[in-house]
Amino acid sequence: MTSAITRIRGRITALLPGRSDLAEIRRDPRRDLLAGLTVAIVALPLALGFGVSSGLGAEAGLATAVVAGALAAVFGGSNLQVSGPTGAMTVVLVPIVAAHGPTGVLTVGLMAGVMLVALALLKAGKYMQYVPAPVVEGFTLGIACVIGLQQVPNVLGVPKPEGDRVLVVTWRALEEFAKDPNWTAVAFALAVAAVMLIGARWRPTVPFSILAVIAATVVAQVAGLDAAKPIGDLPSGLPAPSLAFLDAGALGSLLAPAVAVAALAALESLLSASVADGMTVGQKHDPDRELFGQGLANIAAPLFGGVPATGAIARTAVNVRTGANSRLAALIHAAVLAVIVFAAAPLVSRIPLAALAGVLLATAIRMVEVGSLKAMARATRSDALVLVLTAVATLVLDLVYAVIIGLVVAGALALRAVAKQARLDQVPLDRGDHSAEEHALLAEHIVAYRIDGPLFFAAAHRFLLELAEVADVRVVILRMSRVTTMDATGALVLKDAVEKLDRRGIVVMTSGIRLGQRQVLDSVGALDLLRLEGREYATTPEAIQGARTHLECAGVMPALSPRMSQPSSEETEETVG
Repeated sequence: MTSAITRIRGRITALLPGRSDLAEIRRDPRRDLLAGLTVAIVALPLALGFGVSSGLGAEAGLATAVVAGALAAVFGGSNLQVSGPTGAMTVVLVPIVAAHGPTGVLTVGLMAGVMLVALALLKAGKYMQYVPAPVVEGFTLGIACVIGLQQVPNVLGVPKPEGDRVLVVTWRALEEFAKDPNWTAVAFALAVAAVMLIGARWRPTVPFSILAVIAATVVAQVAGLDAAKPIGDLPSGLPAPSLAFLDAGALGSLLAPAVAVAALAALESLLSASVADGMTVGQKHDPDRELFGQGLANIAAPLFGGVPATGAIARTAVNVRTGANSRLAALIHAAVLAVIVFAAAPLVSRIPLAALAGVLLATAIRMVEVGSLKAMARATRSDALVLVLTAVATLVLDLVYAVIIGLVVAGALALRAVAKQARLDQVPLDRGDHSAEEHALLAEHIVAYRIDGPLFFAAAHRFLLELAEVADVRVVILRMSRVTTMDATGALVLKDAVEKLDRRGIVVMTSGIRLGQRQVLDSVGALDLLRLEGREYATTPEAIQGARTHLECAGVMPALSPRMSQPSSEETEETVG
């Protein structure tokens, strides 16, 4: 018990900030200050918009950006990651709000935070590398579509219809708009989106999102446009931390949504951190520590009324491009947003919802990397299939199911491709020092097969069928030095093949079985079968000699003077293998 506690304590200590983090912060604080200010300006409308889209309100988005952004910056595993509310998380939260209400979302966030901390202690961060690129691209494309569709009610200036399926909600919003069109809201949303998209091409370093939102707010106030509905009153500060939302009786029903939120938070945060690494030289995130930081952030955010948070790819990219050097930039971003919450809440409350919808609409469009999608679609048909399936599942089902479907299909296609590499080829017997007459007699009664590649469950049964169709010979030699891997299914199939051929009076001999393969064969009893009959040999020449001896004993061919065939260069390689 004491040793387990000591190990856990040591693991937690390894995940906490160290002196190297402080040294990084002191290196160039001016660059971090500028980057933090820039990211805060970009993050403000996104935090407000994602808070509104989630169903908990703009104040929830701001609380998440401040609290989760600060904690993830301090305890996270990336020096450049910026965390907060994101579109992907919003997509997951909408049905949770519909089913369990705002308190259910806060409880789910708290539970997901605990799960993330547990994943960090279990060193699960390294498994992110096994998510294939087509799954990530399809996931991103699907999220972009969902985020765009979620903005349709605010873009059209109609109340958000009931429902948790984005396609259904979008259709109902279009029906409401057709009854009473609100062209003012449409104009505001499209204008803000156009300014952001065009401005990003013209001057990528200028934060056109905040400029467009300010302009839209000024126009709405000066012109007195009632059709441009504002955010509404915001609290002038963060609420006191509280666990009043927690209902112990509801924890069981919220377990599945919490797993979904934790899985998404882990996936998106580690993906974002990897993107940040790729944009810099010398930076490398710690995936387990990143999970730990995101876990603490998601435990704390609900206490202040915030929604679950993840690493934000767009804000992280802005942080890197503006010269961030350490985690101080992300911390400054959270501090600036906190100042805005305390000092400028009355001004922020006047921002039109349609303007925020325009910001998120432009964000969704910019998430779609057309070049990457084309490259992925052209790579292989399997990659294109995985990408499309993941994107469609994200749009029609939900994000966690989409990732699971993408991983399962990608894994099945990968296994299929690997299984196709496995071959069972008939090879001629090496003549060695046999005379032509002796060699012809041996070849008449002995057939040799070479197994190339993996012998595992996806390919093993095909081998069984091929071996079962062996012509009428006395001995089959299986040359196995080129078997790259073998699982229990492959070993069992090999054992079945030996037994079936035995029943037909055909003796099976093997050569070149490697150590790892011997262990698998031994575990299912196949090696014992070969040992008892003396049919396992280190090299192919020895197997041929054993087959010749068997034929002599069976009276099939006359006894020959005892001698060993000289191994060919290829068979010498098998001996080494």
